[in-house]
Amino acid sequence: MAYFPDSFHEVNGVAHTSRHFEQFARRRGLPFLCVRAGDRAQAFVQDGAVWTLELPRGVLSFALEKDLRFDPVYLRHFAEIADVVEQFRPDVIHITGVSELGLLGAKLASEMALPLAASWHTNVHEYAARRSEWFLQRLPQGAGNAMEDVAMAIAAWFYAHAQVLFAPNPELCRKLENATGRRCHLMARGVDAQLFCPNKRRRSGDDAKPVLGYVGRLSVEKNIAGLVRVQDELERMGRHDFRFLIVGHGGDEGWLRERLHRAEFTGVLRGEMLAAAYADMDVFLFPSHTDTFGNAVLEALASGVPAVVTPDGGPKTIVRDGVTGRIVSDDLFAEAVADILIDRPGHKAMREAARAYALTASWDAVFQGVYAAYEPMLGDVPD
Repeated sequence: MAYFPDSFHEVNGVAHTSRHFEQFARRRGLPFLCVRAGDRAQAFVQDGAVWTLELPRGVLSFALEKDLRFDPVYLRHFAEIADVVEQFRPDVIHITGVSELGLLGAKLASEMALPLAASWHTNVHEYAARRSEWFLQRLPQGAGNAMEDVAMAIAAWFYAHAQVLFAPNPELCRKLENATGRRCHLMARGVDAQLFCPNKRRRSGDDAKPVLGYVGRLSVEKNIAGLVRVQDELERMGRHDFRFLIVGHGGDEGWLRERLHRAEFTGVLRGEMLAAAYADMDVFLFPSHTDTFGNAVLEALASGVPAVVTPDGGPKTIVRDGVTGRIVSDDLFAEAVADILIDRPGHKAMREAARAYALTASWDAVFQGVYAAYEPMLGDVPD
């Protein structure tokens, strides 16, 4: 399989999933070519069955996020990439979105008459509307919905070129099937339950002040304004015995720092430091309405931290309302947090249930399902 991810080294869900996908191929000894953007000195590496080709974005690339860029002339690498793909001789090409890598992978699949698989990781139509709110406010009412519809139509046209689709939650699968007429398979997310676990907690026993946590990009489409709203509403309830632990970075970090005066901002954390940050939390808040899955929510549950999420997007498919956390609208977030903290026996039960659920979610099971979905596309390709 030749894999063309939108991002690999960055801090986001696509990159996180892509790194685990490559690790799965290494563990299983599967022939796997990963073509990605990066700046390694050695562009092409053949390590057993796993090949990697990493080529840089150029000076004309522009920022989409703090650590993610788009290169409109990445096609200059086409000949080099095509040469490696021809040597590798894949049975299927898999892309992850409407990016320069996705466009290039789709072009190669067409020219080489190879089956194309495409996985949906980011709700680009909703992101477009969130990022353009300043402009949409100057247009007639309903312009935001129209922009979402147009962006979704463009994305659906692109995804319809693939023979099989993947999405991280059932609701999005159905939406893609209706928009493209293609079969869509569930491609959820896994979690490293050994890394993310409750025993990584570092807080001392006499630290009784509850910690409300958030891990993710600090940007408008994540609805980080909801964190400020929770702080203000808890204070209006008379609660002042809490603090925030904010992990991540993004374009709106300065805005959040100005308003979230009860917060510690750690920046991006990885590995053991990230696991310890999760374990130190008492409640995890994820106010996003646009996430297709929510890796951070699953990592919080694995750390024994109940999560409060919105009824929109993928996180609601991870959390069991009243069992491993709460699923509530924006205006009830603060109330849900307060209820969890007040009910100590209930909070303890939620922590245990969250951990138990996360133990059932493995990356191997996710990618085994992906490979099973490839099989009908392969026709007479020999085993």
